[in-house]
Amino acid sequence: MFYPIMSLLAAFAVALLITPWVRKKAFDWGAVDHPDQRKVHSKLMPRLGGLAVYLAFVPAMLMVQPFNKFTAGLLVGITIIILLGIADDIKGISPWVKLSGQIVAAAAVIPFGIKVDFFTNPFNGDIINLGIWAVPVTIFWLIAVTNAINLIDGLDGLAAGVSGIAALTMAAVAWTQFSVLGLAGQSESILLPLILAASILGFLKHNYHPATIFLGDSGSMLLGFSLGAFSVVSLTKSFTAVSVILPLVILGIPLLDTICAILRRYQKHKPIFQPDREHLHHQLMALGFTHAQAVLVIYGISLVMGVSAVVLNIISTDQAAVLLLMLSALVLIGANKIGVLGNRAAKETAINKKAQERS
Repeated sequence: MFYPIMSLLAAFAVALLITPWVRKKAFDWGAVDHPDQRKVHSKLMPRLGGLAVYLAFVPAMLMVQPFNKFTAGLLVGITIIILLGIADDIKGISPWVKLSGQIVAAAAVIPFGIKVDFFTNPFNGDIINLGIWAVPVTIFWLIAVTNAINLIDGLDGLAAGVSGIAALTMAAVAWTQFSVLGLAGQSESILLPLILAASILGFLKHNYHPATIFLGDSGSMLLGFSLGAFSVVSLTKSFTAVSVILPLVILGIPLLDTICAILRRYQKHKPIFQPDREHLHHQLMALGFTHAQAVLVIYGISLVMGVSAVVLNIISTDQAAVLLLMLSALVLIGANKIGVLGNRAAKETAINKKAQERS
């Protein structure tokens, strides 16, 4: 246990101590975020925070993880992603170039065995082998999670905190699969998400509101890609009936926010990549929550989803189906109430404000 504990402490300490240096370099290299009407910050802010998380995570991972096929593949993938993100943070690249780079990173890990070869049918427990579909399914999943985390990165500490909760949940699920269900080969599925969570925690000291540095695309894409890869090599390869559902529950908030954003923009005939102010965190603030309160509310929802994922992993299939139905209903009702499915929160706030002005 000595080396795993030391790797966690090292990841936390490196992220905590190196972030101020990365912040200085962000200003030196021009990796800064300018305020505008869509954003909630009002001054020039350094981004490039992903570099700090990367420099903390990789050495700590190599301290305890044998340099095998999986480690090499993960290192190749996240290195491509971090370089892509750094280029975007410094120079700014078009959405299509960014998407092309994400496809390259996702495709690069597949020869190393990081792919979804099969999944378990949650309705009857049958194993469905993907065959030639393994490659496009894996690429789609990695890109989806990468962009989901990228899209929720709109408030101080939000994407980092949600990613940290997801990483801890993945470690907890892998631990239950090992200790309760007796699945072998779970050590890396437990330890690597914990190391990522420790790296995030060290960075959060500088990123939580009021932040002194942003994750930037380098950070949000790094976290999303890493979480997607962890889920591919652990959660989806379980033979339990709910294994295919677990990543969707763990990453439910960013994935739902992304789906709603795509549907909103499609309905309004706007480009899918065009930013707006109707994400979950924007709607919470429109309802009157402060910056910090909105972040904590989303943390709380993510924590509930994480605990639900752990419970789903150890209860019977019938019980899991009931819990999933309840979760789905609550999430959809909440999303509609808050206004994520439309701009309801902002409209209600505007109406109330006008009513107060008249009175």
